[in-house]
Amino acid sequence: MRADQTETCGICTRIGQIEKGANPYFVAEMESGYVVLGDHQLFRGYALLLCREHKRELHQLKPSARSVFLEEMSILGEAVFRAFRPRKLNYELLGNSADHLHWHIFPRHEDDPRPNGPVWVLDRSIRYAESERPSQEELLCLKRALLKELNALVKGRILWDFTA
Repeated sequence: MRADQTETCGICTRIGQIEKGANPYFVAEMESGYVVLGDHQLFRGYALLLCREHKRELHQLKPSARSVFLEEMSILGEAVFRAFRPRKLNYELLGNSADHLHWHIFPRHEDDPRPNGPVWVLDRSIRYAESERPSQEELLCLKRALLKELNALVKGRILWDFTA
């Protein structure tokens, strides 16, 4: 990551916080990037994979890095599924608001406010309500549950995690 990107890219800023031990949502570092939980947990277990490299499009990654990023996204999805037991997972790589590759993994539960529609159609005031921000205790439980499943799937691929 270049220093000038940190100032303009919100995801690069978050990665910088992770590297300084200052991002409370950090779960684990893998080869392709960083696993974090979403700041708001309207969709319990919502997680993201932040690409290590500041790239806007998948095709901009070298083929080997792209393969690892896609594989680790799939692994994260399985870990979210195992940890939070949703009825369905939604995977999204949009980049319209933040032009840095990052996967959204949304576990969809029966009690979702809109269980059959895309999450983005819910009003921002609902998705990002302060009441959906987990307490420190809730966040720790979510992180432990997700890390446990990541370790069960690929222990050797976790470079470091929030417990270090």
